[in-house]
Order: sequence, then C-alpha cells, then structure tokens
Amino acid sequence: MTDDQQRAFGRRVKEFRRAANLDQQDLAARLGKSASWVSQVERGLIPVRKLDILRDLAKQLGVALHRLEPSLPTPGPEEAPTETPVNDLDGARLLISGHPALDVLLPSAMQRDEQPTSVTDLTERVDKAWELAHRSEFAALTAELQTLVPALERAVRTRKGADRITGLRLLARTYQALSASFVRQDEADAAWIAADRAIGAAEASGQPLEVCAGIFRLAHAFVRLKHLDQAEHAAQAALQTLRDHVADRSPSPEETSILGSLHLVLALIHSRAGHRTKAKADIEAARSVAQAMGSDRNDFDLEFGPTNVEIQAVATNVELGDAGEAIDIGEALDASGLSPERRARLLMDLGRAYVQRRQAGEAQECLLRAEELAPEMLRSHTAARAAIRELVLISGDSASRALLELADRADARDS
Repeated sequence: MTDDQQRAFGRRVKEFRRAANLDQQDLAARLGKSASWVSQVERGLIPVRKLDILRDLAKQLGVALHRLEPSLPTPGPEEAPTETPVNDLDGARLLISGHPALDVLLPSAMQRDEQPTSVTDLTERVDKAWELAHRSEFAALTAELQTLVPALERAVRTRKGADRITGLRLLARTYQALSASFVRQDEADAAWIAADRAIGAAEASGQPLEVCAGIFRLAHAFVRLKHLDQAEHAAQAALQTLRDHVADRSPSPEETSILGSLHLVLALIHSRAGHRTKAKADIEAARSVAQAMGSDRNDFDLEFGPTNVEIQAVATNVELGDAGEAIDIGEALDASGLSPERRARLLMDLGRAYVQRRQAGEAQECLLRAEELAPEMLRSHTAARAAIRELVLISGDSASRALLELADRADARDS
C-alpha cells in the first residue's frame, strides 16, 4: 500500500464512519482499538493490511469489504465468511451454566449414598485435564470435565479440613484450564465465567498466587471480548500488587512466573490497542524476568520462561504489523520443549506473519504444521482462520490443493 493509497483508504474510513453516525471513540470501542489508532488510520498514518482487521472494520462501518478496500479481489456474491464450525467446548459451556452443584443443596436419595471420589483420583484427573488443554484436544477435554467438574464442586461442599482445601485448589486449576481453552475457541463470555470461578476457588483455598493466575486468564477473556480497558485494569492491578508484595526481597520462581506472565498479557493488550511503545516495553520487561528465571517452567500451567516470551514477542509483532521482526524471532526459536499448544501457536503466528509478507509458500507450510500439532485449535482460532482465508485470496488461481483442503477443514473459505 503506497502513501497515496493509505491516505485514500483513511478518507474512505472517515466517510463511512460519519455515514454510520459514529465518532472515532465509538468506532474504536467496537474494534477494540484506541481512538488514537482510528485517528491515525483516517489520516493515512497507519496502514491496515491484515484481512481480519479489514473485515472487522468493514463490518463495524456497515459496508462491504470491497467498498472499503477496492484493491482486494471481489470474492463473490457474499463477502461474509461461512459459519463458525461447531465448537468442541459446547458441552463444557453447558456444564458451567447455572449453579455448579445444585444437587448438593437438593440431594436425591441416590446421591446421599454415593461414595466420594478420592483426592488422589481427582488430582490425577485434573492433571489429565490440563494435558488435554495443553494439547488443545477440546472434545476430549469436554468429555473429561463432564464428570470431573461436578465431582470437584461436590467435594468442596461436602468435605472438610485438608481435603476441602485440596479440592478447592484442584477446582481452581480445572476452571483455569477451562478458561484457557474457551479463550482459544473464541468463547470469551464462557472464559470469563470460568476464570471468575477459578479466582474464587483459589482465594478460598488460601492460594494468592493461584488468584493471580486466575486474573491472567480473566485478562485474556477480556481481550477476546475486546474489553481492553478491563483487561488492562485487571492485569495491571495484579502486577502492581505482586510487585509491591515482593519489593523488599527476591521473588520466588512461582512469583516470577506470575510477574512475567502478567507482562505478557499486557503486551497482548497494548498490541491489540495499537500502543506499540507500551507493547514493546512489556515484552522487554517479560524478557528481563525470564532471563532472571533462567529456564522454562510451567508454574500454574503458564509455561512461562525465555522461550514463551519469544513466542509472545512473535505474536505481538504480528499484531503490530511488524511481520519481518516476527519472522526473524520465530524462525530462530526452538520451542520443542513446550506444549503442542504453544508450538502450534508459534506456527500460526509465523503463518500470519508470512501472509502479511505475501509469502504464500512459507505461510502455508507453517499453518499446515500448526494443524498437525493442534487441529482443533487451528480450526477454531479466529486469527488463524482469517490468515488461511487471506492466503487463499492472495493465492488466487494458483492456490495449491493442500491450501484449499486446509481452508475447507478450517471452514475458512468465502462463499
């Protein structure tokens, strides 16, 4: 996009915004951006190249994508993407609807005679749930949770002493796994509920760091909801409180993991808002924390460490449109020691970066490798599906069969 094209695009955005009777703040709120970002786009100072943002912008302005950006090929009679595929967490969504353990308040005769599940068994099952979450095997996770969540909710209401405390800690971990998974499948409202329940269980168990981990999940849910002000408030408040708590001593490894992870979610928040300087500053802060830690860890299932920081640096650069820097960081990174979810996320973001650079072959390879690692996540991940859709669009008649089949599997082809 040349400077002249950029300015012309900005003028169209301004005209369509005014026609829709929106001010810059209104449009920014709908997009999850800042009013400053909208202003700079309209003045032709910021290019908008990513197809997912163009689509969202056109949707919020109430115009066809081709009217907003005529340089894009006309995709056909309908520009809207096909329906979102069936969500593998639909059953889990129903599971958290309503009171979590109403049968404890109003037990049946059969339930009164049930033998309680052992703490050891519950612990093993929670570990398994997190393994499924880290592999983004959402259908299997849903199946596991159908009996695990009710068992935990009953346990924390019927047991006493150490068993109840252990049950609360397990419940907090379970809801965190569920919140993280809901975020990956773009079920932000359900992620909010799960994160809130995780925070409540963690506090009741007397584990303040687990509360902070729950706030990390909550901030991600707010990001998905495009409530960036709430996301920043939650993450920044937790970060400052923990900083104050350890101000007179060196933080423990677990505290370090939380501190670094909160910097990473703040980098995501700021990149989504178009605040380049703040986003880069939080990535650097997370790097410093990770360097002090020295190695990758998995406290609170956060997978925080030097490698995960660089994965987030790739994502941040993609969000900011710095595709070259994202590729330089990502291609030099060895993420083999992390979970399939983290490795797939890196590949998806590299694929998005290559799409921004119009390097179709490299983009296709990354997205296919991501699908091999975490097929359920890729097929439900909004940004990944948008990247696949854009890749098909820019490939045109030269699109490979492998790419078209990937687009079909991800339901990422225009009508």
